[in-house]
Amino acid sequence: MKNISPVSLFIIFFYLTSCSVRSVKVPAELKPIFNGENLKGWHVSRTTHQGTTPDVKVDSGIVILKQNPYGQGGVLLSDKKYKDFELYVEARIDSFTNGGIFIRSSESGIAYQIELDEAAGSTGSLYGERMQVSLSARATNRSKVWKANDWNSFRIRMTGEIPKITLWINEVKMWEVMEPKNDFPAGATQGMIGFQSHWTALFSPAAGDWNGLNSWAPDAAHRFRNIAIKEL
Repeated sequence: MKNISPVSLFIIFFYLTSCSVRSVKVPAELKPIFNGENLKGWHVSRTTHQGTTPDVKVDSGIVILKQNPYGQGGVLLSDKKYKDFELYVEARIDSFTNGGIFIRSSESGIAYQIELDEAAGSTGSLYGERMQVSLSARATNRSKVWKANDWNSFRIRMTGEIPKITLWINEVKMWEVMEPKNDFPAGATQGMIGFQSHWTALFSPAAGDWNGLNSWAPDAAHRFRNIAIKEL
């Protein structure tokens, strides 16, 4: 076989690496709403019952969300409210964590929610947070495309004063729901994008036991990147 020069090997390596990086990218028609450097344009809710002091930081283009103190969660919200939109976000979810992607959220965290909970097997389900949802949904085909302990993309489309909501995971359609009515208590038709760290319970480190708090394991995290939206 013909010898390959070091320069050629470098070019091949660079090309393969670039292809790998490009294989995960924000759809061109969507506008980034996270700058990858800091939380400008975002804030932590100070009114949600989940907790008001979550550990939220940005590292290497990733939003990292944890509990702080352990047992108390919180919600990170976009400053801007959205009505009709298509949202794209990539998430990496640690085991034994319970959170969600909030859509049309109020400041206190009343929202339609895409569940993020691997231990419960409910990731991708449509629930209501602090409100009853008329029609829920489950991502029954998620296992066919899901990458465990890795990054997975969520694309969520929400339109209409009476919401129609569609979810794709890793660009495969999971479900589409047309709600029979607007489920928000005050009939809200717009709201914030949110990422939730679910509270578990008050916790004393002296107890040394977290098994009763299985909604969030110690030092576990939800990670988000490539957050972008298109208003419709």
